[in-house]
Amino acid sequence: MDTYHDLISQTFDFPTQEFQVEQNELRFHDIDLMALVEKHGTPLRLTYLPKISSQIQRAKEWFRVGIEKIGYQGKYSYAYCTKASHFSFVVEEALKNNVHIETSSWFDMSIIRAMHAKGKVSKDTFIICNGFKPEEYKYEITRLINDGFVNCMPILDSPNEVEYYHDNVREKCNVGMRLASDEEPRFQFYTSRLGIRYADAIPLYEQKIKNDPRFELTMLHYFINTGIKDTSYYWSELSRFVHQYCALRKVCPTLKTIDIGGGLPIQTSIQKEYDYQYMVEEVLRTIQRICQEEGVPEPDIFTEFGIFTVGESGATIYSILDEKLQNDKELWYMIDGSFITNLPDTWALNQRFIMLALNGWNKQYKKIQLGGLTCDSQDYYNAEKHIYQVFLPERKPAKDDKPLYVGFFHTGAYQESLSGYGGIKHCLIPAPKMVILDRDENGNLTDRVFAEEQSSESMMRILGYSN
Repeated sequence: MDTYHDLISQTFDFPTQEFQVEQNELRFHDIDLMALVEKHGTPLRLTYLPKISSQIQRAKEWFRVGIEKIGYQGKYSYAYCTKASHFSFVVEEALKNNVHIETSSWFDMSIIRAMHAKGKVSKDTFIICNGFKPEEYKYEITRLINDGFVNCMPILDSPNEVEYYHDNVREKCNVGMRLASDEEPRFQFYTSRLGIRYADAIPLYEQKIKNDPRFELTMLHYFINTGIKDTSYYWSELSRFVHQYCALRKVCPTLKTIDIGGGLPIQTSIQKEYDYQYMVEEVLRTIQRICQEEGVPEPDIFTEFGIFTVGESGATIYSILDEKLQNDKELWYMIDGSFITNLPDTWALNQRFIMLALNGWNKQYKKIQLGGLTCDSQDYYNAEKHIYQVFLPERKPAKDDKPLYVGFFHTGAYQESLSGYGGIKHCLIPAPKMVILDRDENGNLTDRVFAEEQSSESMMRILGYSN
């Protein structure tokens, strides 16, 4: 029977630039994962910081090449969408690459101020303030504007939002406007709950922005939940948005920028399925074509990539604790963690990640189901994106000198915030140990512990059993 290595090599173009195997053990960006497991144990959450910078630089290069190739007249700027991961080490790594920031909560403003105090964010950095805005959010935006953050830009999500800024903003201020996109046809409702109706965009500008000398409408924003995909739905919505930009630009000469929300996808399979350069060029061509047809200057472009920025930097590693044969053919490998609590997107959205064994690549493989530690029947992982099944090396506990380890890769976005990092979780499964990986000036790998595995004392304090 073929080995696990044979299976992966025959199924994919393997090895890849990101994944290789040495002495029957997996390496991720040339990182000795088994050495990290032996040092830190499992479950283990890893963040490889250089991948964040490389993703940003890749996107900037795609846009640079596309702009040059088609002769696009606008400029491109990259913004990091903080809601993908608010951790300081992620934000600081992103900011090394001359990016701007997109926010979605009033607590983001505390992050902006902390980064400014460290010299990571200047008062010229664009702070694109998105989302529906409760009173606290509008208050913090206004404070930043009045404190001299000249490019702190509220993106109007509701027609009456601008009234707060009329009453409280003292300094000259650029504003943006989000348009409410139509949702994908299979979605549960037709139009996004967020943003301004298309029909209200020009009246809102003319009635509440145009005649106030403090405000200039400079950015039009839209967001597509599916991200930038080569589908008729995406191209239709992008075209509709650009036509609306042109209509608004004809009555508002200060409007010179569009913000394309809903970013580039990350790889959720070893097999590459997305032509990034092609998609970037087609987005640019679509905007250019419509603007030329409408006789409107091509806008500068912002993107606010969150998942794309940080997603591929993350990995989550588990040990296989035991196996259980529940009927004649369903073999379960039980992990020392939980999918519901550690990787909630696998449970809530049926999200697939790249899953590979860390060791045992020379062994025969078996079709298995992966089970988590909670008592919930939904705590499982039994399908990969490409084959709707899961295969891992077989276990022989009596002969194996090490447990079998399994890694989930490209898990760097949203998982900690959705699972409530630092709080309590289903069945009180603890948050895993978190380790940050980087390279020093000589290219040598460094690792440091950001947080130990969550303790029982922490949980007892949160639950009110101790002070």
